[in-house]
Amino acid sequence: MTDFARRSLGWLFAISSIAFGFSLIYGPDIGLLVLSGQLLLWLGFHLHHIGLLLRWLERPAPGRIPEGYGIWHNAFMALYRQARKQKQSKRKLASILDRFINAGEAMPDGVVVLDEYDRIEWVNPVGVEHFGLDPKADVGNQILNLVRQPSFHTYMAAQSYSQPLILHSPTPDERVLSIQLVPFDITRKLLLSRDITQLERVQTVHRDFVANVSHELRTPLTVVGGFLETLSDMPEVDDATLRQFLALMLEQSRRMQSLVEDLLTLSRIENSPRSMQQETVNMDQLLDTLMVEAEGLSQGRHQITLDNHCHRWLRGNVQELHSAFGNLVSNAVRYTPEGGSITLAWQEADEGRAVFSVSDTGIGIPREHLPRLTERFYRVDRGRSRGNGGTGLGLAIVKHVLARHQARLDVHSEPDKGSCFSVIFNAEQLAAHE
Repeated sequence: MTDFARRSLGWLFAISSIAFGFSLIYGPDIGLLVLSGQLLLWLGFHLHHIGLLLRWLERPAPGRIPEGYGIWHNAFMALYRQARKQKQSKRKLASILDRFINAGEAMPDGVVVLDEYDRIEWVNPVGVEHFGLDPKADVGNQILNLVRQPSFHTYMAAQSYSQPLILHSPTPDERVLSIQLVPFDITRKLLLSRDITQLERVQTVHRDFVANVSHELRTPLTVVGGFLETLSDMPEVDDATLRQFLALMLEQSRRMQSLVEDLLTLSRIENSPRSMQQETVNMDQLLDTLMVEAEGLSQGRHQITLDNHCHRWLRGNVQELHSAFGNLVSNAVRYTPEGGSITLAWQEADEGRAVFSVSDTGIGIPREHLPRLTERFYRVDRGRSRGNGGTGLGLAIVKHVLARHQARLDVHSEPDKGSCFSVIFNAEQLAAHE
């Protein structure tokens, strides 16, 4: 039996005893009147405290618990303890919810909480960006009414939880999202989104790279294989034909060798640590070496000059810089017709910078091709490039070397007038003569 019941029965027994005593002394009518009066007082006492309880229940708070008497004091104290415990639990849950929201908002992936009818209950900032949502106006709306791509509707209808959906955004930035549904209770679901645009671009570059390498190697291999097959089928081969075939096969084998060497150079540069060990590069020696190489490539077909008016050297990797500058020089020789002029220059620029440039009077490059010159295997004229022995990787090597040396490439060119490739180094990359 509870304390409340025992006390109530005790009060009823006391009231009955008093009324019975009055009835013995003053008669039954007086006893009944005393009993009625005591019951009314007892009922009023309880109704008063019930009224206090109802007023508190309208605005419950631990600090507003009413004062009670007797058994009601114990009841109100029990309510006070329960209210305080509930308030502490609520504060703890609010703290957990805040941490969950903060964690969701800090996630690098998009998170959208959906109810059983695919209505948005909550979305983090990345999800807002990925799906183009309004975090205030769109909460409570069905996500199918906001993301209207057919593939997304098909995926949501299938309720597929095992495989993600690759969604190509129609926005101008051509964003690619990986989307997956994840159930997290009986009715609700999480819609997770991850931006894989960069990964898709890397994979596309990788596929294009493999396809381009295969294409570049196919032609020389086909030529060499064809000549070998022809020679093997000929019972007798005269010296003139043999020398002709061998010269052509040697040319194609050198082309493959150049391609492999450029691929190895590009791979070595890309896989090298970003923080390379720098040394002082003697620009006087490097420029003299480039002049000798240019004259060797030209074989007297061009007028080549050196303009060295900068008294500063560079800090960096001499092998990588030689490779980058050498590619610019070989391109100038390759695409400048016989009788043209080529100028190698090392000059001081404003703000303490220095510029290495290679200018020529060659065939030039149309303006629309300039932004893509440093892409792998990109050629303005594929047939003409192959005829000149180019691999299509030279300027890609230049781009990676310059990025490692905090330098930039500036290209000015006009068709049939010539080109100027300038490498601009910041003052931090320059060093004094040793």
